[in-house]
This record gives sequence, C-alpha cells and structure tokens, in this order.
Amino acid sequence: MAYNGITVLVVEDELLIRMDVVTFLEDEGFRVHEASNAEEAIALLAASPDIKVMFTDIDMPGSMDGLRLSAAVRDRWPPVHIIVTSGHRQLSDELLPVHGRFFSKPYDNFRVINAIREMVAAD
Repeated sequence: MAYNGITVLVVEDELLIRMDVVTFLEDEGFRVHEASNAEEAIALLAASPDIKVMFTDIDMPGSMDGLRLSAAVRDRWPPVHIIVTSGHRQLSDELLPVHGRFFSKPYDNFRVINAIREMVAAD
C-alpha cells in the first residue's frame, strides 16, 4: 500500500508485539519508526519531526514508563498525538495524563488504525 502521509512511532519493549504492530501499520500505508523504550523514543522524536502519532505501551523497562513518556512528549512535542496501551492496566481516555486514546491489550488493530486517522484528521 502507498504511504498515506502519516508517520507513527511505536514504543513497545516486547519484540514480537512491536513487530506485529509495525507490520500492520506499514501494511496500512503508515511510515513507522520503532523504539523499545522511552530513551529510544525521545531520540527518534528529536530526530524525526515528521512523527504525528506515538503509540506506546505503559509498562516498559528504563527510566520512564509509557505514561511518563506520554507526559514528556506532550510537553516537548505538543502536536504529536498519543495512543497508550497496556495488558496490565485498565484506563479510560479521560484518566490519561495527556489528551489521547487508551487501548487494552489485546486490541483490535483496525480500531487503532481508525483512532490514528481520526486524531490526525482533527489537526
């Protein structure tokens, strides 16, 4: 599928899950960057101004979990839309520390795609 103009950063420490999400997004026409932790994500955001959406897991190793990463991204890159996911926590969109969307694992890939498109279309 041709590039649809939307670049997504996937932040997921579990390799197989990250590979699955990245493949699905690429198959749907998204350009995708991937990171296994918050430090890698911040470096990619600093180097890639084309990122429009960050899709991050909450529970990750390193200095920041996905919620702290989301707050840091909100403060430093406010135009980046944020989607948060977890297999261990249940949150609603309203309980996120940022304006964004929450999906419980396992999530429906097509619901994630629709959320990304809706968020970017609202710009």
